[in-house]
Amino acid sequence: MEMIWKRKDEFTLQPKLYDIPEVFAMTALISLLGFIVENIWMLTRSGFIDNRNMTLPFLLGYGIAVVGMYLLIGTPKKGHFFFYFTIVFFFVSFGEIALGFLVEKLCGFYYWDYTCLPLHLTRYTSFFTSLGFATIITLFMYFCYEPMMEFFHSHKTKRRQRIWTVVFILMIIDFFYSFHAMRMIGDVNKTWKICINFF
Repeated sequence: MEMIWKRKDEFTLQPKLYDIPEVFAMTALISLLGFIVENIWMLTRSGFIDNRNMTLPFLLGYGIAVVGMYLLIGTPKKGHFFFYFTIVFFFVSFGEIALGFLVEKLCGFYYWDYTCLPLHLTRYTSFFTSLGFATIITLFMYFCYEPMMEFFHSHKTKRRQRIWTVVFILMIIDFFYSFHAMRMIGDVNKTWKICINFF
């Protein structure tokens, strides 16, 4: 089954054909990268890695957000890099605030807290964290997104499409299960934690 996903190149819509399972594959890849990036941040900041409140090593919010940005504004091509980066910066900032307040309201605890960081806006975002995430996302979109989608497209098989679809479904189930667990216990969903001492 194929579906036309519209992308923007130089902010002009151009149709691009991708299978839905290929979009699932990209969502899973970005969700895995989000899991890795967050653990690198926690390792450098606090000296440990953990499950990041999920059961599987995927943070679905990253995958959905980045794929959504592609569908809305495409990739930063030909002179639009800074403008694209600015959009991503504000998207990240408001996205973090919205998610943080939503979890606080639904689950009754602070999902994360940036108040110890300089130039924070509420406890859920700060200038430097938004700057870092916006930089990573913009560079990924510039150099990696479309080549990776073309890779998935050119290497697709029925078996791989089934695998990508199953992985996506498992991520959805894990996402709702983990947030349900957090709502029930009123706290983060920590199932494992590894402290790593470099010195």
